[in-house]
Amino acid sequence: MIRPFAPSRPARLRVVRTSAWYDLVVTAGFATPWTYALVHDALSTLGDATGLGTLPALDPIEILYANLMGSVVVVWALLRITEPLPVHGLFDGIARALFAAWQAYALAHGAPRWLWLFFVAEVAFGVVQLVPWWRARRTDLMAPAAGQRLGEAGR
Repeated sequence: MIRPFAPSRPARLRVVRTSAWYDLVVTAGFATPWTYALVHDALSTLGDATGLGTLPALDPIEILYANLMGSVVVVWALLRITEPLPVHGLFDGIARALFAAWQAYALAHGAPRWLWLFFVAEVAFGVVQLVPWWRARRTDLMAPAAGQRLGEAGR
């Protein structure tokens, strides 16, 4: 069961908001075809200049998926900026675990090496947001009331 009040210390809510600002800055350029073309060119130029790899030429389906991802992440970021709730940190941490898994898959299959920078950020924000929930869950399981509830469930 997800408890809406766990873990809600102000520092944890600042992490929810900070990760949202990071998402907004990093993904806003993906939200439209015009801005994505600029981001695509910038990432390819940077990757070429540093030897970390370039992106393939733009095609309509890639642009569509980039715009869908960018639009959804921008809206999700705005929600977390304006209303940072503990449960938003939980779900954001889960989403970051998924994003990191797909980034790792892409890296294993030849994606440009500059993707590692984004992968590290995803993992870091994911861990920082999920660890308090994991700790709260472990604390709940070890609490006397939780033990009684678990014992009653077996009856």
